[in-house]
Parts: sequence; structure tokens; C-alpha cells
Amino acid sequence: MTDRNFQQTESLGGIVMLLAAVLALILANSPWGAAYDALLDIPLRISLGDLQLGKPVQLWINNGLMAVFFLLVGLEIKREILEGELSTPSKLALPIAAAAGGMAVPALIYAALNWNDPVALRGWAIPVATDIAFALAALSLLGRGVPPALKLFLATVAIVDDIGAIAIIALFYTESLSLPMLLSAGVALTVLAILNLAGVRRLAAFIIVGVVLWVCVLKSGVHATLAGVVTAFAIPFRANKPDESPGRHLEDALHPWVAFAILPLFALANAGVTLGDARLSTLVEPVPLGIIVGLVAGKTAGVFLTSWLVIRLRFAELLDGVGWHHMIGVAVLCGIGFTMSLFIGTLAFAQQPDEFFNNVKIGVLCGSLLSAAIGCAVLMFAQARGSSRIV
Repeated sequence: MTDRNFQQTESLGGIVMLLAAVLALILANSPWGAAYDALLDIPLRISLGDLQLGKPVQLWINNGLMAVFFLLVGLEIKREILEGELSTPSKLALPIAAAAGGMAVPALIYAALNWNDPVALRGWAIPVATDIAFALAALSLLGRGVPPALKLFLATVAIVDDIGAIAIIALFYTESLSLPMLLSAGVALTVLAILNLAGVRRLAAFIIVGVVLWVCVLKSGVHATLAGVVTAFAIPFRANKPDESPGRHLEDALHPWVAFAILPLFALANAGVTLGDARLSTLVEPVPLGIIVGLVAGKTAGVFLTSWLVIRLRFAELLDGVGWHHMIGVAVLCGIGFTMSLFIGTLAFAQQPDEFFNNVKIGVLCGSLLSAAIGCAVLMFAQARGSSRIV
């Protein structure tokens, strides 16, 4: 898949996901709201001998289908490391600095606003990541006037963000651990490494072992979606011809399914906010306020200021055809945190009542929509007047 096709798929997928989120909001606040909740709570059970997996539909989506999403994210990260925007230090400097600043500042803002509440403080990571599909979809609305380098910069920052978010999930959002299952996961991981080192090219072998790894990780207490990333890094990419690369083949095959099915299903299952009791005062409560300010102001400040700093220190250069108005606009768009923000919210507050998580959803939706609207407005302004490269 070419970079252009990749960005088109991401953009269209973001629009489909937005429609799914709107549908979830409509269903949650309609006469069918109870049926919508009941559907997500239907238990589904899979049994294989003594091994049983039983979870509601919503958790199958969040733990199962999202593992496929993380498999795709892992493949994209590996490809970028091997041959893309993460392959050399000179290419890495600007997006890594921007992503690091864009993760640290929102987390600090959220923590500052929720410091006195240990329960609320667990959500510190909610505003740290950028939703690549939504962000590219918002950028695509501006047409061909957007510099191509800016789209690539946004996609790369989002990928680096994903790496950071994956590390945060692994380190801070794990349940009580099961040593036997962790050991079993280690065995599966070893088998994946052996397959890679032995030069195995059949995707089926990696997928079968990856499913075993997913089950072991799910039962171990570590979040199961991480199995997708680990499996992706074991799948080989190098090949004499691009069309012979197992990693590229799987990435191209998964991309439309993730963009047009898995992420919209995730949005449909997790974006349903009940607005019946919602008030404007809800937006200034510490949790939603921390998320909104973190996404809108924190992301903007973190991404833009760190980018400005590394360019001023000559560790990186301003992108071709890109001015500082563009950089401000794309920094604001990085505050569209929809998918990963909701996902981390489900992990951070899994034990809290629905009313609590409803406020999280309100914060994520408001922060993401504000970031999209403000970011697009800034970029439209940059297109209208031209963009100065003077710092």
C-alpha cells in the first residue's frame, strides 16, 4: 500500500469511525438505549477442553478485536523503523521530540487537576495519545492545500505516540499477574522468535502462535492487546520484492478491515454517552476538565514547543513547504485522542461505575472535537494568508 493509499484509507476510516461514534451517541440517548446496553453486555463464551473464555460483547471488542488493531499498529511501527520515517536519527528527531512533548504535557496537566483524588489520578494517561485515523481525516478535509510533509509528520507523531501508549499500558495498566500464564506467554513468544530467525515466511504460522500468545496474555493479567504488538514485531518484513514481504502483505490486508470495521465497532461500543443527566458543569469537573485541557491545550503546547525547541537547537529542520502556522495547526490536531484515549480510559477506570466513565467519554469527545475544530481553523488560516517560516 502506497503512502497516499494509506492516508486515504486512514482518512475515510476516520470518517466512518466518526459516524459510528455519532450513532453510539444517538442509540445511548434514544428509546433503544437499554437495548444498546444489553447488546454490549451479552456474554459470549468459547470453550476448548478445560480452557474457557467468557466475556461480554464489549470486552470481546476491546480485548479481542482491538488486539488486531494493535497488530496493525505494530506492523506499521516495524515498517517505519526498518524503512520509513523512524529509520534514521535525522528523521527521528522531530517527530520523537514532538510526540514526547505531546505526551508529557497533557499527562502533567491532567495530574495537576486531579492530584488530590487517587481514583481520578489513574486516568493521567488518557490525554497522551493521538488518534491517527481521526487526525488524518480532519486534515484531509482541508483538501490538497495541506503540504504533504505535514501529513507525514502528523502520521509519524501518531505512530510514535502509539509506541508510548503501548508502553504505558504495559507498565501501568496491568491486572494481578498469573505466573503460569506469563510463562506460557513467554514460551509462545520464544516460538515466534524462532519462526522469525528460521526464516519462516508463512503468515499462518505466526498468526496461530499469535492467537495462543493472545490467550496466554489475556489470562496472565497483562492487557491482551499487547499480544498483537509482539506478534507484529515477530513477522518478517525483509524481502527481495515488496510483494513478497509477509509483513507488508498482512499490513495491506488488515488495514481496510481495521479502518472500516474494527475501529468503527470500537467507537460504536464505547462512545455511547448518556446525556440525560449531563450538565455544562460536568465539563469543569476534574476528570473531564483534565482530559479536555490535556488534549486541547496540553497537546498543542507539548507538540509545538518541543518541535520549536529542537529546530531552534538545530537537531532538526522545519519540514519542506511547512511554516509555523502549519505546525501550530497540526499540533492542535494531535489533541484528537479518540480511540486510544477511550481505550486507556476503559483500563484506568474498569472498576468504576458507569456514571464515572460517562464523564470520561464526555471529556474525550469534547476534547477531540475541539482539537479537530480549532486545528482545522488554524490550518485554514495558514492556507489563506500563507505561512511565515520566521520563529
